[in-house]
Amino acid sequence: MRRISIKSLARVEGHGGITVTIDGKKVKDVRINIYEGPRLIEELVVGKSPEDVLNIVPRICGICNLSHRYAALRGLEKALDMKLPLRTKLTRDLMLLGEIIQSHSLHIFFLSLPDFLGYSSAMDMVDNFGEEVKRGIALKSFGYRIMELISARMIHGENPILGGFGAHPSKSALIEIKDRANNLMSDAEKTVELMASFDYPSYAECETIFMALNPLDGKYGFVGDSILISTGEERNVEEYKKVIQERVVPYSFAKRSRYNGEPFTVGALARMNLFGERLTGKAGKCFKKLYSTRWLKNPFFNNLAQAIEVLYSLETISRLVDSIMKLREPMIEKPSNTLSSGIGTGAIEAPRGILYHHYSIKDGLIADCDIATPTAQNLDDIERYLRIAVNNLLSAGIENNLELKLEMLVRAYDPCISCSAHSIKIEGIHNLFNLHTDEH
Repeated sequence: MRRISIKSLARVEGHGGITVTIDGKKVKDVRINIYEGPRLIEELVVGKSPEDVLNIVPRICGICNLSHRYAALRGLEKALDMKLPLRTKLTRDLMLLGEIIQSHSLHIFFLSLPDFLGYSSAMDMVDNFGEEVKRGIALKSFGYRIMELISARMIHGENPILGGFGAHPSKSALIEIKDRANNLMSDAEKTVELMASFDYPSYAECETIFMALNPLDGKYGFVGDSILISTGEERNVEEYKKVIQERVVPYSFAKRSRYNGEPFTVGALARMNLFGERLTGKAGKCFKKLYSTRWLKNPFFNNLAQAIEVLYSLETISRLVDSIMKLREPMIEKPSNTLSSGIGTGAIEAPRGILYHHYSIKDGLIADCDIATPTAQNLDDIERYLRIAVNNLLSAGIENNLELKLEMLVRAYDPCISCSAHSIKIEGIHNLFNLHTDEH
């Protein structure tokens, strides 16, 4: 009996590790260890006003803070029966595209690309791949610029509020966003070409189940009210708890999810597999040219899927800005539910997959909250693919650099461990702390 122990995963967001127990040539156990302590966000917001919730829940993460804000807004506004004008909806979609661009660019160029080019970090790549690093910085900076212009701050912006925005972006800001998106199009195309040039490893291939939100307009997108599942099923987001079937495992501060007892994947690869054929323009051409059945069974293609989504986002920005500027700036909407009570689930596609925010409001205060993050949903599938990878590598007699190969596999999912570890209920804390003390 032996162990592969990676105590600290490099180039992922948050603190986690991998433990693989091997008996002979077979894997006996695989664990993604989450070292980040629980933040109990759901408990913290109980008794708070919906406005206070919007100041708290984005602090789950500094990378996907606007995704959390947007999902919370959708859940709270649904609970309060608030009807939003089109310009508000489109501007929020534009805001989310900024976060998609900055987050995907961070992962592609600074977390994942060093693996495929044989470097330990993006800084080490500068001498030989300086243009690629500059391209990554330009795309990531642009994503942050969109977030700053619309949310009023680069990180944890407070401008998106219940019923609309404190202030809608100005015409000059919208024109700046559109012009910069058009100017960066060639950088995004080169990024797709780069990520398509790699021979993605085949040591972790097996078909899985995919989930993504069905976009409201029936096209490609990141906002929806129903869950598409690769089994052919479609469910309303209000049924999400029955669909993702969350549970707690004794060795982690993060919840786990399964669909009918089976692991599943969310994120860019899931979106591409479920409705990538809806893509048009340059992104659509790239998808049709590059897509293969390997995307259905190989997590490494998430890297390429993210690159195509960056291109899609830049193309969409131009059309979105044109639509926004044709509409009059609306007033902030007020709740139509005079009782200030209700229940609602808001869901959006965060960069890493479906993000659910569920709220119950009673007499104007939060009575219950549940948040299900993409990484928490992906963890069981990551462990399954790690098991497949080790079994295949050992069967082939490949034992060199096993740790690196496993880290690359985990990084392909672009996990946000910080987001995943916020939600364990209070009653489990002492046992979990004892377990971690024993292990370390």
